[in-house]
Amino acid sequence: MKPVFVSVAMMALIGASGALAAPVTYRFDPAHSQVVFEYSHMGFSNSTGIINGVTGTLVLDRDDLAASSVEAVMPLSGLRTVSPELDQHLFGPDFFNTDVAKAEAVFRSTRVEPDDDDEARVTGDLTLNGVTRQVVLEVELNKLAPNPMDGRETIGFDAETEIRRSDFNLGQFAPAVEDEVDIDITIEAVVAE
Repeated sequence: MKPVFVSVAMMALIGASGALAAPVTYRFDPAHSQVVFEYSHMGFSNSTGIINGVTGTLVLDRDDLAASSVEAVMPLSGLRTVSPELDQHLFGPDFFNTDVAKAEAVFRSTRVEPDDDDEARVTGDLTLNGVTRQVVLEVELNKLAPNPMDGRETIGFDAETEIRRSDFNLGQFAPAVEDEVDIDITIEAVVAE
């Protein structure tokens, strides 16, 4: 996936004027925001899972895109894999070893680097399973426009990254179960009122 914060060329699309504009805050729509992850299972199959119900905020500074920021909370209660048994196993002693209702992952950006007209690299801290590591998201703006349903300004973007399970104390059964996990994120966010 790719970036959410846009380059100077995107300012026209976003509607920024030459005057200094205040940063705009968007709130994630959890009904249209999710994380999909994929890993190799012993080389036989590529298993996938999903985390629904992602919440968060995007602060878009149209005059200084590098000053934009994003924070996302991924409730692990929204995690689903290919089987209920595997879902249950993930929260047992081999992996998270916690109550699913309390588990979450949090991403907070620390740097935004605009790239091309609709892409950016967003560096930030991912906290997962009690461990915080720096990750880089490749983000791509999908669309910024009034929502045809209610007219509210809405932004959508996709992001992608890769993490190592072992970096977050989740490396059980590696390398048979691949340590590297590909992550694809899609977010829809509405301007805050």
